[in-house]
Order: sequence, then structure tokens, then C-alpha cells
Amino acid sequence: MKFSYSWIREFVPGLGSESGGVTAQSLERLITMKTAECEGIETAGALLSGAVVAKVLEVEPIEGFHNQKALVDAGPYGIKTVVCGASNCRAGITTVYVPLGLKKVSGVMSDGMLASAAELEINKDHGGILELDGTQPLPVSDHIIEIDNKSITHRPDLWGHYGMAREVAAITGKTLRDPIDLSLLPAPGGPVKVEIEDTHLCPRYSALVFENVTVQPSPLWLQARLTAIGLNPISNIVDLTNLIMAELAQPMHAFDRDKLVGETIWARPAREGEAMPALNGETYALTPSNMVIADASGPIAIAGVIGGRDSAISASTTTIVLESANFNASSVRKTSSSLKLRTDASMRFEKAQDPHNTVRALARALELLPLLSPGIRLVGGLADCGRELTAPAPVTLNLDWLARKLGRSLEASEVRQILESLEFGVTRPDAENFSVSIPSWRATKDVAMPDDLVEEVGRMIGYSSIPLASPLVLCKPSFDPPERDFLRTVKRHAVAQGLTEVSNYSFISEEEARRFGLAVEDHIRVLNPIAAGQELMRISLLPGIHRNIVENARHFDHFRLFEVGREIHKSPLSEHTHFMAAIFTKDDGRSALLELKRVAEGLAPGLRVRPAAPSAWEHPHRAAELWWQGRPLGRLSELHPKLVENGRAAVLDLDLDLLRELEPERAKYQPVRRFPTSAFDLSILTPERELAATLELEIRRFAGDLAEAVEYVTEFQGPPLAEGRKSVSFRVVAGAPDRTLSSAEITEVRTRIIEGLSGQGFELR
Repeated sequence: MKFSYSWIREFVPGLGSESGGVTAQSLERLITMKTAECEGIETAGALLSGAVVAKVLEVEPIEGFHNQKALVDAGPYGIKTVVCGASNCRAGITTVYVPLGLKKVSGVMSDGMLASAAELEINKDHGGILELDGTQPLPVSDHIIEIDNKSITHRPDLWGHYGMAREVAAITGKTLRDPIDLSLLPAPGGPVKVEIEDTHLCPRYSALVFENVTVQPSPLWLQARLTAIGLNPISNIVDLTNLIMAELAQPMHAFDRDKLVGETIWARPAREGEAMPALNGETYALTPSNMVIADASGPIAIAGVIGGRDSAISASTTTIVLESANFNASSVRKTSSSLKLRTDASMRFEKAQDPHNTVRALARALELLPLLSPGIRLVGGLADCGRELTAPAPVTLNLDWLARKLGRSLEASEVRQILESLEFGVTRPDAENFSVSIPSWRATKDVAMPDDLVEEVGRMIGYSSIPLASPLVLCKPSFDPPERDFLRTVKRHAVAQGLTEVSNYSFISEEEARRFGLAVEDHIRVLNPIAAGQELMRISLLPGIHRNIVENARHFDHFRLFEVGREIHKSPLSEHTHFMAAIFTKDDGRSALLELKRVAEGLAPGLRVRPAAPSAWEHPHRAAELWWQGRPLGRLSELHPKLVENGRAAVLDLDLDLLRELEPERAKYQPVRRFPTSAFDLSILTPERELAATLELEIRRFAGDLAEAVEYVTEFQGPPLAEGRKSVSFRVVAGAPDRTLSSAEITEVRTRIIEGLSGQGFELR
């Protein structure tokens, strides 16, 4: 949102005076510290600061160039020779001269320039140098303060220069001048009637009719003012409505009276099947959720958003209906969103404008229209329809409570002065309280309770004036639910294993569900998906993890990631928290499976891996179930090669709800070993598909109590071993807590293992 410093000065006399004045740069900082965040300040119409009205005396071509040499009477600068390339540069015209110093152009020394309206930032016309009729004074340069829209979302009054001027007057302690003279308004009884079907959607609709209208370009001062704040000059009537919108934050619209059907204007919801061609060239299909302005033939404007093309002002317009209305903020916002159309009007209406402002805007128009369209005449009286406007209830402000909230004490007179400077009404029913009446422009969606008034006082005294002190409040440690603490532990463990956390949406597409053999009908369908391809709620984290693998595999040869998220199941309706990790490599993928097994064992000590029938998305020979404490905890597998084209991806899936329910037993204290242990290795010949875990269990069973540990070492395949055979090596650690084992005891343990395995059909190397 852009604000003109010169415009604000018109409402705050003495703001820019040499004695005690406030510069534009100083004002920008004051507004930032006390009202809204300013994003910067820029100069509009910089060339105008030294420009003067000039007359072209002579023009002659420059041989060999398209430019011309002009002799110009530049007033206080004297007679100047200027090189100009504009096609409309000719003897006798009045234009604008800008002193830029001597410069050689097309072989001729040019002293300054003749400027176009675009170069002077009056409008966007680059078609030639600006031609003046000799009666209009030149606009002056200005400073434009840009304010972040988000910081004034809750302040509908600040979407106009007069509202910002009210703030500036309060900040600087100066007087605010109201530009509105309500005595200009005629008595009720206009030539058009206004009907409102739902005053909740349209609290007020006001209109005036004018005849003998001349549609023509606006004066230069008006064009420059609109251009400086980012609005495009169009014509005097349209520019008037934009000027008042930028001044009072009250959008307005003008209809060509001769293009309206009937004598009544309705504010009503659109009928089913209605459509309206708009000013932007688009035609919008409307629904009953869209509020419209209509005549007897149908919609002529989408309320609060945009006017209709069929009733628009044109060069032939001689009679206009000037409307000034107020609309429900939520209704305008929904209509604007559904039509994908945001305008300067809709942005203001969706902030909840003041219904009292409709007639103020018309009064301002009555003052300005004779200046913009000489000879214009008001026809009849004021058409004004709407619900009764009631004042909000006063808010009681306790002064002791205010001091505690702010963290510093204030004199009652200072609080009163601050609130009254912001045009709140203040009375004092007793020594401890103020009764504060809220002005209508702050009552829509802004100030409603004592806490809002604390903010008003606090920002005006300056937060820097509040002493820094820790609050004298009893502090207690924050409570983390056990579930959250458990999930954090899981994530810390995964990160410690080198995995990177990812977060995916809880939505997948039908195609993704089918890709992993997940029945579409088992999913909960989203009625209003946030994007295409997110119409189902996931029952597995796998589709999202697979998407992460495919995207990252384009850039990396090796990576590891994990996600902790919820699966949403339809029957029965429930949510289950799962942990899914994946490791992508471009080798044989064997180590990735073992690393994920280690991750799982870190969360569930003693976990067992059992071969399982592969699912459609799993590698045919690399799929296993994970069991812990006699219950299935999850799955460890490798993705099918068709799902990962340029590498291998191992995937671990754990049910965290079950993991939390079972919980590993607390480790018990073991005294430091006093007696040494002895270790020996065994290599066992087995079929190539034999599981090392099976062999480990058998070794433990045969070793008995004296075997403290059985550790897998390695396995080997190839000559001299026969095809289809492998050698698996284990290290057995034997020991006793109360003595050093003798050689005979160690030999006995080894013999039991060898004989036991031989009895099972295994051969030892």
C-alpha cells in the first residue's frame, strides 16, 4: 500500500512546515514504530522538481537524424536549444522543460529536455512530449511511503490516506483536518431507488445521480496523484472514484445511467445461472453465494469486486449514477476467491469497512466533481438504504490493570490524551476506570475489548519506553506428553544413524495407491483436495517415501532418509503412527538392508528377522518381517527394481504405536567382569539360502549358559566351495562370572556346538 506524503500533509496542516515540521523520512520511521511497518520510501515525479512550463518557438530537422532541434522559451531558464525526438514537437505548443544540463545529442548540444507525461510520472503516456493548454499548473514531485499490507490487515481505516493522516496527527501531536462537508449532501429522495435483499450482506447502499456529465481526461494533478500510488488514470469520472477510494478507503463505482434498465437498483445475491461481463473483459458465471448489484435486466456489478461492462462509463456518457456502498467482508472475500479476482475495491471491503463512510464519500464527490467536469448537475436527492447503524458498547479500561499489562505506570491525563488523539471518546465514571467509546471506523474488526486499548496506548507511548524486566510469574517446566517424548527419541536415534528426516503430505493419488497394491476403496477420499493427485488419505508412508527416493536419486548416488507420520485407515476409522526409513545406493544393496536392521535393533533390542512372502512392490528375494516380543513389529525389504530404475533402495517400516506399547526392558546393572573370557571361531557350511539368524539361534542353544555372546562375523561363497553352498563364520565368547574357564570347559562348549550342528545336518569347515 502506497501513501503520498503530500496528500497526508493536506489533512495534517503544519506537518511539513520548516518550523517543527516532520520530513517524509522521519515520518516513515514514526509510522513504523507506532502504527504499521513501512517497507521503504521513494520519490515520485523526480523530474518535476525542476521542471517549468515552456513554449516551443522554432523547430528544425537535424540532417541525418530523426531528431529535431527546438528553440524553447523556458521561462525562468531563458531561451534554450533542445534536441527532441517526439513526433508532436512543433512550433507554438506549450509543454514542459526539464533542466538536465548540456549534452551532445545527434551532433547538436542540447540544453535540457522536453518531457513526456510518462517521464514526468504523471501517467503512462510515452506517445510524445506533454502538451499543456496553458491553464493547468504542473504537479509537484512527491515522496511515497510504502507500507506492508499485512501490517494493516486489521485496520480497515488505514487503507485510505485520511485514516493514515489521523494516525500521523496523533503521533506528531498536530491537528487533523477533515476534508468532508456533510452539509453538501441533498435530502433523501433520489431519482433512482435502492433495494437491499439482505442487509447482513449489504449493510448500506447510497447513490447520487448526476447529469450534464463530460467524460474527459483528468487534470494533471489528479493523474499524477493516482500514478504515484500505483493507480492508472482512465477518465475524470473513474479517476474520481479511485481518488476517493485512496483517500477515504471507501470504494465507489459509477454507472452510465442511460445503460441501466428501470428505476431501481437492487443489492442481492446472484440468481442461479446468472453471468456478467465485467470491466476486465472477462465474463463471470455467478452463483447465489455471490452478491451482485442489479437492475431490472440482471447484474450490473459484482458487489465489492468489479463493475459490469454493459453499464460502464464511456466517452458518450452524459448521466451517471454514483454509488457508494458497504458490503459484508466475508462475502466479498469468498466471492473474490471463488472468481479468482482480487481488485483494489475487494481488498478494502474484505477488511470490513465502516458503513458510515458511504455518505462521506458521496459528500466528497459533490465537492470534487464540479472541478473535474465543469457544468455537471446533481439530479434529485440522496438514495440511501440500509440497516440501522448502532454504536458499539463502550469499553471499560481500568487504569491499574492497564499499568500492569504495559509494565509501566501512566498518568490518567496521558492515557486520555492518547485515546482522544486517536478520536476515541473518553469519560471517567470513577477514579479507577475510563469508559471508552469506539469510533465507527475502528469498531468493525479492530477494537472491541480492553486488551485492544492496551495496544493503542502502548504503541503510542513507544514500546522502548517500557522498562526491561522479567515477569514476576511462577514458572513451571513445560509438560511434554509421553507420546511426543517417545517420538523425539525415535527421531534422535534415526538422525544418529545418519538418516535425514523428511515430511510428506498425508495425501496420495489413486495412481500411487495402485502402484503399491493398496486398494483405492480402502482409503478415505478427500472431498476438496488441496491439489491434483492428493485425493486420498494415505494408509501407508510408502508412496511418499518412494517419491522422495525417485526425486533425490536424480541428484545423489547415495542417501538415507526417514519419516515419522500417521497412517489414516478407513475401516475401522483410526490413525497409526509409523516410522519408515530408506537407504538408496548404487551397489548391490546388501549393506543397506543390514544398516536398516541395525536401526531397527537400536529401537527394539532383541528384534528377530523372519523371511516373508514379498508384496508386489518388494524385491522377490529381499523381504522380511520384523518380530519383537512375539509380535510383528514391521517390515524390512528392498523396493522392486521396477520402482527404482538407477539403483537399489532398502526400506524399513516400524509400527511405533506397538513399539511404544511393548517398550524394551530397562537394562539391569552388571558388575565389571573380574575373570577373563575366551573366544573361538566356527565356520559352518550351509546351503546359500540358509539364514545366519537361524544358525545363531542353534549355536546359542547348543552352547548353553557358558556362551556369553555369539557374533556373526562373515560369510563366503565361491571356489573351493561347491555351487549353491556358502560358509558362514561366527565368533563364540565363553566365560563365567565366578571363575576363569579351564581349557577343558571351553573345549566342551565347542564340542557341544559342533556335535549339535552336525546332528542338524550342518558341516563345519
